[in-house]
Amino acid sequence: MTTGTTAPAQTGHFDGAGPSRTFHPRTASRMWSSRLIAALFLAGFLLYGTGSILVNSVVDGPDFLAGVTSMQTTLALGAFLMIATTAVDIGKAVIFFPILERHGKRTAVAYLATMVFEMALMTVGVLALLMIIPLAEQAAAGNLDPDLAQAFGTLAVDANETAYQIGQLSLAFGAFFLAALLLRTGLVPRWLAALGLIGYATHMAGSAAEIFGVPIGLVLLIPGAIFELALPAWLLTKGFSPAAYDGPDATAAPQTPHVM
Repeated sequence: MTTGTTAPAQTGHFDGAGPSRTFHPRTASRMWSSRLIAALFLAGFLLYGTGSILVNSVVDGPDFLAGVTSMQTTLALGAFLMIATTAVDIGKAVIFFPILERHGKRTAVAYLATMVFEMALMTVGVLALLMIIPLAEQAAAGNLDPDLAQAFGTLAVDANETAYQIGQLSLAFGAFFLAALLLRTGLVPRWLAALGLIGYATHMAGSAAEIFGVPIGLVLLIPGAIFELALPAWLLTKGFSPAAYDGPDATAAPQTPHVM
């Protein structure tokens, strides 16, 4: 009886002095994905936060429309940074997808779908903000009653806020199941995944409250914000857990062929 054998996998490379350090392609892939997702988390946080600050510096006030013409560059730049978050967050969900799919396809699809829905709503809100610029120009040129223009401008700001809160409710819903999958699979430490569950649950409650006129969303956002800073910090330094990264199927023992 002849038994087929396979040669042991070779790792690393050799030079004249002997073998160098071992190179694991799968580890490199895991860390690359981990760090890219972390960078996108931080980029989205920074882009939308900076854009929101710039926009609010223009539209914060009861009669903001009168000053828009002189600050339209600030408003346009802020809106651009906010809308750039769309590409960043959808890119994050797309890169996350194959990692999540190995553990739960429905969760992967749900997370991607809720991110796309959130970004669509936030884009609509930002486009509403950009309508403030032509409104201010028409009012300054005397083609539109100033009080009517201000009313439309306020409506545009309110439309952006409502779209943002509905989008955040969608994001928190999808990300809650993301955090549950992270907790179940051990892709990240349990304490970190548990923080995500708490953070996104309170974020959902806060966004829903804001939609119904209860201004508590900022306070309830704090745990989720901490998670969205702690997760990329962990992924940048440690990455996803090696034992969980490849999914449950990767632990199955390979079959060795036998020839009789």
